[in-house]
Parts: sequence; C-alpha cells; structure tokens
Amino acid sequence: MISLIMAGGKGTRMNTKQEKLLLEYKKPVIMHVVDALKNSNCFSRIIAATSSNSPETEKTLRQSGVEIISTSGKDFVSDLNFVLRQLDDSVFITSGDLPLLDDKIIKQISENYNPKNVWTSIVTTNKFLNSIGINSEYTTKNKEYVYSGISLVNASEINNLESIEEDLVVIDDKRIGLNINTKDDYELLCST
Repeated sequence: MISLIMAGGKGTRMNTKQEKLLLEYKKPVIMHVVDALKNSNCFSRIIAATSSNSPETEKTLRQSGVEIISTSGKDFVSDLNFVLRQLDDSVFITSGDLPLLDDKIIKQISENYNPKNVWTSIVTTNKFLNSIGINSEYTTKNKEYVYSGISLVNASEINNLESIEEDLVVIDDKRIGLNINTKDDYELLCST
C-alpha cells in the first residue's frame, strides 16, 4: 500500500501568509502526518501531492524524504485525480492537515481495508465533531457524516473520479476529526 498526502492547497480560509501545513503545533502540522505514516510501517512509499501553492511545504517534505508529485494546484479533486492516474496500487490518502493523526489509528484504518471496494472514505459523525467543538462543511449528502480527509482507494480500478461508488467507514475519533481548515480549528488544536 502507498500513502498519499494531499499537500498542495492554498489554505485560503486560514487567512494567513504562512502556508497552513507549516503552522506549528510542537512541529509543523504536516510533519505530524508524515511521522505518523512512517511510524505505522504500513506503506511501501510515502508520496505528497504538492503544487505552486505550497513551495515551503514541498521543501519541508523533500527534506524529510517524502516523494513529491507536483500538481496544478487547481483544486483538491483535480489534483487527486491527476495523482491517482499515476498509481496502480492500493492508496491510503490523507489530508496534510491532520495534526493528531498517529500510527495507531493509521494501522486500524489500514487493517480494515478491502481492495474489492474501489473507494472507501473514512468519516466521522457530525454529532461527534460538534461535541468536540468542530463545525465542518465537508459533509456527506445526508449531512449526518463528515469527511475526515482520509480515504482508502484501489487506484488500479479507477479511470476517473466521477463515477465511483463510495463506501463509508465511520470512526468517531479526534485523531482523524480535527482538520486544520480555519483559525478556529487551529486555536482548538493549540488548546488541546
């Protein structure tokens, strides 16, 4: 299995000049994700999708030995589609803004991967996120669940991202629930 860190976004909702994934929480946010992936020992390769939106993040990732695939930086879906077309393996996709991610939750998610499912999204319940002080706009169609930024994908079965049946796995855990998308999210992280 390959791990793919999505790290090419603009981070505009943070309203800061510093690249979002380099915000500090003991170390840069992105490095919590990198270290968790490495420490899990679940992956043959660790790749990051970066773009011209995140040059300092890319530099930090290269220095830590992460393989880089440069994308257009147009938007998350376009960048993800671009990268997945280059891979022919099972892929553990994660956002780079999950600073509480650790090797234990990665192992738990990876061990339950079923390659017969082309796309499995890891979600939390909206109720759980609200209970820990998070409001997210990244809900599923029925608004009951919130995307964590983690998916398990059988990339060899994907031609494009438009017609894929998605399976959901619900895990209510702050390690995958706390994405740093806004200043409020960052303040919540720093208060933990």
